[in-house]
Amino acid sequence: MTPDSELLQEFARTNAEEAFAELVKRHVNLVYSAALRQVNGDAYLAQDVSQNVFADLARKAGLLAHRESLTGWLYTSAHFAAAKIVRGETRRRDREGNFTRDATNESGIGVSPGQSAPEPDWQKLRPVLDAAMLELKTADREAILLRYFENRPFAEVGAKLGLGENAARMRVERALEKLRGILTAHGLTTATALASVISANAVQLAPAGLATTLTTASIISAGTGTFTLLKIMTAAKFKLGITALVVAGAATALVVQHQAKTKFNEENQSLRQQITQLQTDNANYSNQLANVGDSQKASDDHFNELLKLRGEVGVLRQRTNDLGKLRAENQRLQMLLAKANQQVQQSDPEADSDKNAARQAAISKMNDAKLVCLGFIMYASDHQGQLPSDFNEISQTLTNGQPAFTGTNQFKIVAQGLLAGITNPSTTILIRETEAHQWDGNWVKAYGFADGHAELKRLPQEGFDVWEQEHMVLPSPNQ
Repeated sequence: MTPDSELLQEFARTNAEEAFAELVKRHVNLVYSAALRQVNGDAYLAQDVSQNVFADLARKAGLLAHRESLTGWLYTSAHFAAAKIVRGETRRRDREGNFTRDATNESGIGVSPGQSAPEPDWQKLRPVLDAAMLELKTADREAILLRYFENRPFAEVGAKLGLGENAARMRVERALEKLRGILTAHGLTTATALASVISANAVQLAPAGLATTLTTASIISAGTGTFTLLKIMTAAKFKLGITALVVAGAATALVVQHQAKTKFNEENQSLRQQITQLQTDNANYSNQLANVGDSQKASDDHFNELLKLRGEVGVLRQRTNDLGKLRAENQRLQMLLAKANQQVQQSDPEADSDKNAARQAAISKMNDAKLVCLGFIMYASDHQGQLPSDFNEISQTLTNGQPAFTGTNQFKIVAQGLLAGITNPSTTILIRETEAHQWDGNWVKAYGFADGHAELKRLPQEGFDVWEQEHMVLPSPNQ
């Protein structure tokens, strides 16, 4: 297995999404579990904490690439990120006059259907475990995290810490005794073995699909987006200029924005109806209170219900404001894409005519492929996840407020069926160029993938046909 340090070095050096995705996959359960404990079991806040941690990792990749293991850094970062979000939530609720109430049980994480109840010792240990871990020295904390949070064998713990297996065993046992002493000082003792309780309960599985979501969101949030077009052009010594990067980045961002916008549009209508009803109920309760007079007071039940309704109205108004911000951002990105598309179509009078023509052809292929993939994703969003079977089905989607095709490139549809049925969208082909062409002495073809990105790929060693078969799902009979 490739060490964390090598994956982080690769991401810092080349912005390789695959390397960063592997890091997220390895550590998402640890980060999510640590965050979940510190936000009182609020799954949505825990996901926000996880995104902040991995976005910070993406931003600091170059500084952290020397670390043999990221476990300790990620765990500590999750603690501080969770503390910051909890403080923000507390201040927000204070500003709302404490009208809203915490949706989670104050006693901590509940038991979902199908899960066994937590051990009694874990119920006592969970609220204080992370604070006690932070009192340990960094080396001791790292040893316990590797051994009991990630359940690694002593030989692997030693390799991460630069120790032999026996030395690692001794380090872990000493660190565990120090942790036990800290817990005892806080008045907590466990009836069963401390190591067994931590190993069985400290880390739980993160929600399905969270790792993929965190990878994309963290890279975009960190501003270190991995544009496949840039990597391919650099490897082949193609210098397409900054305008091609703007097109690729803006199109990718539009995919994310469109998906979010669709979700918010669906929620917005329901939210507006709820706001109207809540405002009507709120006015009724207010009139009831006004009619009581100075000599009477509303019952406690009515008064508490009024406070609850006012709090819900405030939350719904905030979500409506968030929808407005999303729409404004989507409009800004569409303007950016349109402007970039105009720029790439302008000729460079100072460049050599042949190279300039080649550059424009490459930009045209990548731009068309990007826009087609965007159209596929938007079409699927509007048709219960079903991918289009013909380019004509997405023509209206692409021309309705979006830049049109250049019309100079020929593509074939490769993927069929449901978009959600594609398990590896970043490596699964949606469309491919019909014919390969030569570029700077190499045969190349343009491809569009199910996550919305496009690539201009040089002839693989095994040939285009074999490579395409390995990256196709539900191919058409004539492909």
